[in-house]
Amino acid sequence: MAYRRTPAVQARLDAQAGLIVQAATKVLSHAGYAGLSMAAVAAEAGVATGTVYKNFTGKADLVSAVFRKVVAHEVAAVVTASAAGTAVERVTAAVETFAGRALKNPKLAYVLLVEPVDTVVDAERLRFRRAFAQAFESAVAAGVSGGELPAQDAKTSAAALVGAIGEVLVGPLADAPHSESVVPELISFALRALGVRDESDSGVSDADA
Repeated sequence: MAYRRTPAVQARLDAQAGLIVQAATKVLSHAGYAGLSMAAVAAEAGVATGTVYKNFTGKADLVSAVFRKVVAHEVAAVVTASAAGTAVERVTAAVETFAGRALKNPKLAYVLLVEPVDTVVDAERLRFRRAFAQAFESAVAAGVSGGELPAQDAKTSAAALVGAIGEVLVGPLADAPHSESVVPELISFALRALGVRDESDSGVSDADA
């Protein structure tokens, strides 16, 4: 008869894996992907290196698990922040939350966005970007349907915004400390890109009066 784990044993193993993922997240936050090793994670978690390997086949497998956990948390924060309001308010909240949270943990965000990683981890990165794009897409689509934004393909616009924001953050994340103007500038760019007219451009200037 094949051995079947009891609920108590499975719970203990799940807790151990969770502890290792948490430790790996901490290592990534100060050492990046290049600086992470199974031994370093084991030391952070207070377990033997062999225990880490019992739970994860290798570095890429472990970091993929970190990506899934962190991304779920970050996406939830963006979705919650941008769930209500006008299109401008929702997009502003999405950009502010996405970029602001990234800049609070620059090393980890750099890993999530652009640091060279193994192919398996890069696949998780693509899912990460798509998940964020979906949060933006919802706000853009609502703005278009409500007449707040000009007609456009919400999916394309959302993907473009996430790509642009990630590209802009590469510099600040790699070279902290960042400029305090980064997030406001990203918000302004996102709104312009979506066709929101700057109020300062409306009306007649003194020179035209």
